Amino acid sequence: MEKDLTKYKILVVDDEEDICEILHYNLTAAGYTVETAANAEEALFKLRDGFHLILLDIMMDGISGLKMAQLLREEYNSNIPIIFLSALDTEGDILNGFEKGGDDYIPKPFSVKEVIARIRAVLQRCYLSNDNSADSEGANTGRERRNELADKYIIGKLTVDYNDKRVYIGGTEVILTKKENEILILLTQNPNKIYSREDILKYVWKNESYVLDRTVDVHIARLRKKLGEYGNMIINRSGYGYCFQPQH
Repeated sequence: MEKDLTKYKILVVDDEEDICEILHYNLTAAGYTVETAANAEEALFKLRDGFHLILLDIMMDGISGLKMAQLLREEYNSNIPIIFLSALDTEGDILNGFEKGGDDYIPKPFSVKEVIARIRAVLQRCYLSNDNSADSEGANTGRERRNELADKYIIGKLTVDYNDKRVYIGGTEVILTKKENEILILLTQNPNKIYSREDILKYVWKNESYVLDRTVDVHIARLRKKLGEYGNMIINRSGYGYCFQPQH
């Protein structure tokens, strides 16, 4: 990551004033530009100023952190990275956070050093990583089209643009999160090739320390729903993993 971190703006959203102060102090000392909000309503207003990442508490009065994340993903069509901070730390709680659009989940109480490390990893992946290529092994079968430079995948009305990182169905853009997009890129670059959950975690989540296998299932379920009829082409091979299987 670049040494100049001041260009990365982080919004801390938590109704506990002490936590906001601790994170503001330490993240500012680490080089980030930081603002805080005491609730989701204030945060949604401040987001107009533009931020690169949100640290978001889940249990807040009014609009909860989960609801705020859902609003950002579904109504605002925002892909801004979200790291949840929460005292809710069961597997179900963590998976629910990912399902609502979270990019990472840190249980409370937390280590400030861990928070900074997780922020760094998410920013690296979302804004600085140029490694968007997938495993090129496997055969390309069926009547789907990919050009010689493999910059697009087209089948029927579905277009996956690998360069622009955009997905279209019939000319209308389908709004995906970064992780959903990377999963689709991986699967469509080698149709019919089966990728285990471990393969997908390694490609999409890379070296993140706390990601569960079921997180893949949650993200693929969301991806299938957004792709409509083309979502049925993402096949689960029980006991093996997932593949993109063109249907003609």
